[in-house]
Amino acid sequence: MDSRLTSITRRRLLQTGLAAGAASVFASPALAQLRIVVSGASFTPLPIAIPDFQSSDPTFGREVAEIVRANLRRSGLFAPLDQAALPQQVGNVGATPDFNIWRGVNVDAVVMGQVERAGAIQASVRLWDTQAGEQVVGQQHQTGGEAWRRIAHIVSDTIYKSLTGEGGYFDTRVVYVSESGPKANRIKRLAVMDQDGANIQYLTEGRSLALTPRYSPSQNMLAYMNYEEGRPRIYLLNMATGQQQRIGDFGAMTFSPRFSPDGQTLAFSVETGGTTNLYAMPVGGQNPTQLTNSAAIDTSPSYSPDGAYITFESDRGGTPQIYVMGATGGGAQRISYGEGSYATPVWSPLGDLIAFTRLQGGQFHIGTMKPDGSGERILASSFHMEGPTWAPNGRVLMYFSDPGGDGGPRLYTVDVWGRNNVQIPTETFASDPAWSPLLS
Repeated sequence: MDSRLTSITRRRLLQTGLAAGAASVFASPALAQLRIVVSGASFTPLPIAIPDFQSSDPTFGREVAEIVRANLRRSGLFAPLDQAALPQQVGNVGATPDFNIWRGVNVDAVVMGQVERAGAIQASVRLWDTQAGEQVVGQQHQTGGEAWRRIAHIVSDTIYKSLTGEGGYFDTRVVYVSESGPKANRIKRLAVMDQDGANIQYLTEGRSLALTPRYSPSQNMLAYMNYEEGRPRIYLLNMATGQQQRIGDFGAMTFSPRFSPDGQTLAFSVETGGTTNLYAMPVGGQNPTQLTNSAAIDTSPSYSPDGAYITFESDRGGTPQIYVMGATGGGAQRISYGEGSYATPVWSPLGDLIAFTRLQGGQFHIGTMKPDGSGERILASSFHMEGPTWAPNGRVLMYFSDPGGDGGPRLYTVDVWGRNNVQIPTETFASDPAWSPLLS
């Protein structure tokens, strides 16, 4: 999307097929597709109607539809019409809508869905352009019976992708650090949840401090820092079995892990004798390779999506700044030149941006810049905020913010235009989020 534009537009494009990745239904040879083009911070979200889904269990149909409405509303790109104002309370996926009715309530798109529990959860969804009187997309989806909320997230991704042309991010999970207890003695354990804060599961018991969890690309493993043996060490946690293992015994501390895009390599920091350098090691290997060799503190490595480069934080120039180097080490180029200090760089899944935390004048900021350091944009500012992590579509960030005082950190999302800053609910205080790839 062209970042030079400053508004949302709606255009109809000739499309010769339906979206890939699911069974398509109700297809037509060519469809006029309503398309949202987002390229700036000032625009009006697309008005859309989502009646309750048809179902033999009306409560279930209502619950699924409400999750879809909440997902789309939270994205900031859509304005779902209030349910009480809909001229049709329950959708009919098998019929063409009466477009005059929907035009009368000023919506540009309407979603008709059906969902049933039959061992597995099965859903059909049709998205219609009310102004053109044409179908945009029709698909069928299925999930396991225990994961019923996933069907709503998958349907949400179908709508999002069909109307933006970009990948969705609703069928994802977020691992984070759950913080509970008194402020001076917080228990910090790993937890995982759906991206909207539901289905929270605790992964560690809190006997030792756990920090900075990071997903592997395959989502079957986490890397994180653990104080279980009295000093910081990187551990790997198998998500399926719950088994954990320490990756090695290097230096005084190992911390700040990050997987390579293929999941085969782990980059991390090693502190020895007052200096901290970056290392990389094959997952399951024993012998790390040193990537930097400075008398400073080099930390927070993050790979580019193609695995060719690493961005990291270093104070080799006197203050913490962001650098980029080849993935095998060598000469590093500084890319941050704004006022203040920079930390926690994270490369976007699309490769076009690097997110960061910036400290300036006693304020923390979450922002992005291009990989060459140009185009810096501040997205959110507060007393204390840090730890950005990317949604898999590269258009939304999650981070944590702490208001100070007797409170604690909470998780928030914001899009790459600095709009739609939304708190994500959690049972406890929460920090250090890491967004998974798409589950489906």
